[in-house]
Amino acid sequence: QVQLVESGGRLVQAGGSLRLSCAASGGTFVMYTMAWFRQVPGKEREFVAGISWHGGPADYADSVKGRFTISRDNAKNTVYLQMNVLQPEDAAVYYCAARPWEIARTELKYNYWGQGTQVTVSS
Repeated sequence: QVQLVESGGRLVQAGGSLRLSCAASGGTFVMYTMAWFRQVPGKEREFVAGISWHGGPADYADSVKGRFTISRDNAKNTVYLQMNVLQPEDAAVYYCAARPWEIARTELKYNYWGQGTQVTVSS
């Protein structure tokens, strides 16, 4: 059983930057593909970025490509999401997710989830 704990969410001004972290425990971190999703009230959870267990190319939603970077530190069992040039439409609860296969953009394909961290962007 894998436990995921996100941190780093806060209020930031539009154009600013933020780095989210997700610490994993209870499993073999290097064997899991990790991803970030986000959700706003009344909408489905949407894929933001994913990074595979084997270090292949990361995958990004078009809306964040060029602004967000996902990375992982296997020694620390942690995945990060560096978010730059934040816009009000990036405001959401950000969730970390894990699955033992390739990157997927569908939330139902992920086995483990964190509790989420709130990102608020002021205009």
